[in-house]
Amino acid sequence: MRDQHPLTLLLIGSGGREHALAWKLSQSPRCRRLLIAPGNPGTAAHGTNLALDVTDHAAVIAACRREGVDFVVVGPEAPLVAGLVDALTEAGIRAFGPNAAAAQLEGSKAFTKELCREFSIPTAGFARFREVAPALAHLRAGSIPVVVKADGLAAGKGVVVAETLDQAEAAVESMLGGGLGAAGAEVVIEDCMIGEEASLFALCDGTRAVLLGTAQDHKRVHDGDKGPNTGGMGAYSPAPVLTPALESEVMERIIRPTLDGMRARGTPFSGILYAGLMLTAEGPMLIEYNTRFGDPECEVLMPRLVSDLVPLLEAAADGDLSGLAPEWRDEVALTVIMAAPGYPGTVAKGSEIRDLAAAEAAGALVFQAGTKRDGARLVADGGRVLAVTALGRDVREAQAKAYAALDRIDWPEGFCRRDIGWRAVARET
Repeated sequence: MRDQHPLTLLLIGSGGREHALAWKLSQSPRCRRLLIAPGNPGTAAHGTNLALDVTDHAAVIAACRREGVDFVVVGPEAPLVAGLVDALTEAGIRAFGPNAAAAQLEGSKAFTKELCREFSIPTAGFARFREVAPALAHLRAGSIPVVVKADGLAAGKGVVVAETLDQAEAAVESMLGGGLGAAGAEVVIEDCMIGEEASLFALCDGTRAVLLGTAQDHKRVHDGDKGPNTGGMGAYSPAPVLTPALESEVMERIIRPTLDGMRARGTPFSGILYAGLMLTAEGPMLIEYNTRFGDPECEVLMPRLVSDLVPLLEAAADGDLSGLAPEWRDEVALTVIMAAPGYPGTVAKGSEIRDLAAAEAAGALVFQAGTKRDGARLVADGGRVLAVTALGRDVREAQAKAYAALDRIDWPEGFCRRDIGWRAVARET
């Protein structure tokens, strides 16, 4: 029987994902007190925001001791890759998320591709380069389209799907020329896979994996999947294209071999394994891994999750997911991102946002991301600013409810895509 005493929780992060996690964590009978560092105006409705530099591990540990924190949940990828969980563990503080060695699955694309090669995990063919000349020679000898990826974390800007040789060469020269800083010191050039993309989430304890939902994201900034890639302009869950048979295939051929391979290497993976998948004619193939909840996928997973989140995260962190099976609502969840002018480039900050309560009264959940308080005013302070989420019997109903609620928000400067969920709606029609 697992310990059931109430906990003081610390959630690390400040985005829409963390607002969704704070909303869910605060509902748990296990949550006595919720702290969020640094948080945002939305998370403050569910707990207490702490003005804390999360890159300063000593400061995080000191805050945990000062506040009597029992359990830390790390939201974003950067603190995971930087070893925050390692520092907390060494200090005797329980934490959810992979250590730095295991977080390389997201922190280094080359690391993940080599793992796939070693353990026969289906993925695209690839080559790695640190110098421009051999990378260009490889491109000129290969086929187009091709995918060029910065090896390290690049905040969603490190992947170029090049439709022409000129685009591919420009991407290589930019990344290896310092355009993405240290993230682009090495590039991975991949064969371009053909198919439909979907995402699958698995909760992992180092040995076992439990399916934790599916989703489909919309990366391009404009309707019709036009324009540059973003961190995500909207999502829905579950992803109907991932049938139960395909879910089982992904768990058996991709997730489990990854856990086995990481354990065999001496770097067992504990946390959320978020598999970006391409559903090809040859079957599901891994595009890449993230080692945390997605954003905006978290904003559709949390409203569908019936189970208490805290015991699930604790069980993963404690290395024993045996006997746990998350329970889900039957409804579909769909979220639409409202972004600031200029996104995904240089954004205009400071415009006032009003009437979020009107959107929530219309039946939506409004998760805040790039916002801040300016006195009594709520203002835009980032690229992706709001995630408006609704539940429905199917994608069409969830889509209609989300847009009806979004249209009640008074933020003339904000923009969104108007076709989130279009693939699933077409299938339902």
